[in-house]
Amino acid sequence: MPQIRDRIVELRRVKASSLIHNRKNWRVHNKPQREALRGVLEEIGYAGALIVRETPDGLQIIDGHLRAETTPNQEVPVLVLDLTEEEADKLLAVYDPLSAMAQPDQDALLALLRDVQFDSQ
Repeated sequence: MPQIRDRIVELRRVKASSLIHNRKNWRVHNKPQREALRGVLEEIGYAGALIVRETPDGLQIIDGHLRAETTPNQEVPVLVLDLTEEEADKLLAVYDPLSAMAQPDQDALLALLRDVQFDSQ
């Protein structure tokens, strides 16, 4: 089995508005998703880091565009990766689709939802 590399260089906290949006981002965020994310961030806060890479112009977002847009004036956690542009494009293309391939266990989800209550709609 080949050695699997750790591409994370560091965890930083940076102002979200200073991050460079990736012009190749193919995900579109609709109003219900924006409202849902805002509600979760307001109720729970940041529980995961945005994924970025260092470029000559600054930190470029690979994953976390909507979180950055939602909290532009806040310092947010970012994982800085040592990816080339080509590698970043590959990660951008597969990051969410890989997660979407997981099969939901409806019974486990319903059991979890019975125990979870949110203040936000």
